[in-house]
Amino acid sequence: MLDSVMIWNEPNNKSHWDIELDRDWALFADMARTAGQALKRACPHVPLALGGISPIDPDFMRNMRGRGVLDAVDMVAVHGFPLDWNHWQINDWPDKLEEIRQVTAKPLWVSEVGISTFGAEEVQLFGLQRTAELLIGRVPRIHWYSLFDLPKAWPATTRHREAEGSSYYRHFYMGLVREDGTPKLAYDAFRAVTPDMGLCQWFHFQDHRLDAAVARMKDLGVTYLRTGLSWADWYRPDALAWFDRQMEALRDFQVTVTYCFTPAHRGLGEDPNHTSPPIDPQEFADFCVDMTRRYGGTPEAVLLEGTLAPTGA
Repeated sequence: MLDSVMIWNEPNNKSHWDIELDRDWALFADMARTAGQALKRACPHVPLALGGISPIDPDFMRNMRGRGVLDAVDMVAVHGFPLDWNHWQINDWPDKLEEIRQVTAKPLWVSEVGISTFGAEEVQLFGLQRTAELLIGRVPRIHWYSLFDLPKAWPATTRHREAEGSSYYRHFYMGLVREDGTPKLAYDAFRAVTPDMGLCQWFHFQDHRLDAAVARMKDLGVTYLRTGLSWADWYRPDALAWFDRQMEALRDFQVTVTYCFTPAHRGLGEDPNHTSPPIDPQEFADFCVDMTRRYGGTPEAVLLEGTLAPTGA
């Protein structure tokens, strides 16, 4: 069910980590190192990745290496969106990978790459085909972002929202499938790149698209998937029942689970939110360990329904 785990998502992106509060990423490094070490002790059989960075920044990776974070993980990951948000061209992918390989010999994944249909669906089709040409064979895991468009009634997970202009609205058009359930031009083309390429699909709490996602992924020949279990959602009523349902639905895939998003009441800062460093990094580490034990099939213990409870409530 659980193939591997990832600590956080885009930690060097201000939409996912409060860079103003943690300008040198010392707080992030403390949290990631604490979680990585705890996972290595409790679940040594589950491969562990550092959350995919965006932008692709070798200096950030050197920072993590210097703070001991890379010693606590098995893989590192990058995210790239050269046709939408990044300041480099799609043909630069090999060079961007090499920048990180110059910093660390850890295996390198591309845990998010995608193309928006904000301007035209033909752009996504071209981008998918060229991305596959550039990345397949260069990295062991490539997670295309994403399967579904984000429903327009939902907010994208970013701190500045509409103030970002068209950059914000591109978030809503990253899928291979439109909000109404119809496939885009690139949908059938994706079959040609599976199983070499997998998907990254985030599911919201009690997401109505879960079963449709499973059916679509099987139709496309997808074998591996990256998704998330939100630490912030852990404090919602019936969180464990939703996590169980999500992971059971995805049991036929090799699933990389990303742990991220701080519960507001457990975050630092004047206005804590999902990007905030946690008050106590050990609380995040405990969440990561509990979820990995539950869904990672540890030989030591299988946690039964009702045995877990949030800490720091």
